[in-house]
Amino acid sequence: MAFLDVLMLGFAEAFTPTNLLFCFIGALLGTLIGVLPGIGPTATVAILLPVTFFLPPLAALIMLAGIFYGAQYGGSTTAILVNLPGEASAVVTAIDGYQMARKGRAGAALAIAALGSFFAGTVATIGLAVAGPTLSSFALSFGPAEYVSLCVFGLLAATILAHGSVIKAIGMVCLGLVLGMVGIDVNSGSTRLTFGSTELYDGIDFVVIAVGLFGVAEIASNLEFKEARGVLQSTIGRLWPTKQEFKESWAAVLRGTAVGTILGVLPGGGATLSAFSAYSVEKKISRTPEKFGHGAIAGVAGPESANNAGAQSSFIPLLTLGIPSNSIMAMMLGAMTIHGITPGPSVIQKQPELFWGLVASMWLGNAMLLIINLPLIGIWVRLLKVPYRILYPAILLFCCIGVYSVNNRGFDVALVILFGVLGYVLRKARCEAGPLLLGFVLGPLLETNLRRALLLSQGDPLVFVERPISAVLLLITAGMLLTLILPAIRKGRKEAFEASED
Repeated sequence: MAFLDVLMLGFAEAFTPTNLLFCFIGALLGTLIGVLPGIGPTATVAILLPVTFFLPPLAALIMLAGIFYGAQYGGSTTAILVNLPGEASAVVTAIDGYQMARKGRAGAALAIAALGSFFAGTVATIGLAVAGPTLSSFALSFGPAEYVSLCVFGLLAATILAHGSVIKAIGMVCLGLVLGMVGIDVNSGSTRLTFGSTELYDGIDFVVIAVGLFGVAEIASNLEFKEARGVLQSTIGRLWPTKQEFKESWAAVLRGTAVGTILGVLPGGGATLSAFSAYSVEKKISRTPEKFGHGAIAGVAGPESANNAGAQSSFIPLLTLGIPSNSIMAMMLGAMTIHGITPGPSVIQKQPELFWGLVASMWLGNAMLLIINLPLIGIWVRLLKVPYRILYPAILLFCCIGVYSVNNRGFDVALVILFGVLGYVLRKARCEAGPLLLGFVLGPLLETNLRRALLLSQGDPLVFVERPISAVLLLITAGMLLTLILPAIRKGRKEAFEASED
C-alpha cells in the first residue's frame, strides 16, 4: 500500500466516533493526571489496564497512549503556576516556568509549553509514520538469535539509563526475569516457582503485577507526604508570547524536539530523560546561561518539547520490534497481548488499520490537548484543591475491582496487594520498578527465542555471533557493558593504591 493510502486508512480509523471519544478521554485523563501531583501516567495506565479488556483493541491503545503524552502537557501547568510538577518530566519546567509566573509571564510560559509540545508531538508522530514501516520491514528478517541479542541489549540499556544505582537496576531486571518464569514450562510441562499453588500454573498476570507495583505502591508512597500546595499570587497574564519570547524559544523547541525524538527510542529513555537532557543542552549552548533558573523561556520551551517528543517516539521500538523502551511501553505491550495482538513487525503488515489508526490518533490527540489545556487553565488550578485523602480510597477500590474483573479471581486481588507491598518496599530501598517490569515482559520472549536459536543450531552458541545483525547488537551491548565496568575498575584500583600507600 502507498504511504498516502495507509495514512488515509489511519485517519479513517481515528475519525470513527468510538476512537475519537477514547482519544478525547485519554487526552483529558492524561491532562488531569499531569495536573494532579502524586499519581502520574505510569500508575494511571497500570490502573486502567483492566478496563481496556472490555474495549476494542484500537480504542484501548488510543486511550492509553493519550494518557501518556497527555500527562506531559498537564504536568507543565502546575509546574509553572505553583512550582509543583505534576509529572516527573515537568520537574525541569518548574525551574524557569515558575520564575516566569512570578514575574507575571505565566501565560506566555504556558503557551510556549503547549505550542512546543504540539510541534514536538507532531514531528515525533511523523517520525513514527516514516520510520515504522522501514524498521518493521527490516525486523522481518530477524530470527531467534537476533531477538535474543535485541532483548539482551534492551535490558542492559534499561539498567544503564535507569536512575540511581545500576547494581539495583540489574537486580530489578533479574527479579523481573524470575517472575516471568513462574508457571508451567511449555517444553517440559513441569511447574516452575508455583510453590504448589494451582492459581500460578498460568503464570502471574501482567495486569496484576503492573497495578500492584505502580498503582497500589504509588498510593502507599504518596500517603506518607503531607499536602503542601501553593496558590499563584500574581496574574497569569496574556497567553500569547511576545515576538522576543518567540525569538528566544523557537530554536529551543527545535532542539528539544530532536533530543526527545532520539532519546525516546532508546531503551530506558522516554519523556523524563528527554526533558532533563534538553534542559542541559539549552543551558550549555546559551549565550546567557546565567538567566537559567531566573525565568529563561528557553528553559521551558526545550524540556517541554523534548518530553512530548520522547513520549511519542518511544512507541517506535514497541510497534516495529515488539520491544518496550520503558515501563509505560511495557504496559502498552501488555494491553496489546490482552487483546491477542502480537507486538512486532507483523502488526504493520497484518493489521495496518491498528498501526496507522494509532499514528493518526496521536496527531489528533495533540490537537485536542492544545485546545484542552490553555482555555481550561482555571479549572486545572482549582482541581489542586481536591484533597488526596478523598482521591486515594476511590483509586484503590477501582484497582481491586478492575483486577478482579479480568479473571474473576479473588486470588488476583490478593496478589495485587502483595505486589503493592513489594513495590512500596522497593521504593523505600530506592529500587526502580521499571526495570523489573521490563524484565518480566522481555523474559519469556528472551527464553523462547534462546531455546529456538539453540535448537536450530543444535546447541551451538556461536549462532549468536555468526549472524551479522545479532553480532552487531551483541557488540554494541558489550561496548555499553565496558563503559559501565571500566569506571568502577578505575575507582577500585585508585582506592586500592591509596590504601596501600597509607
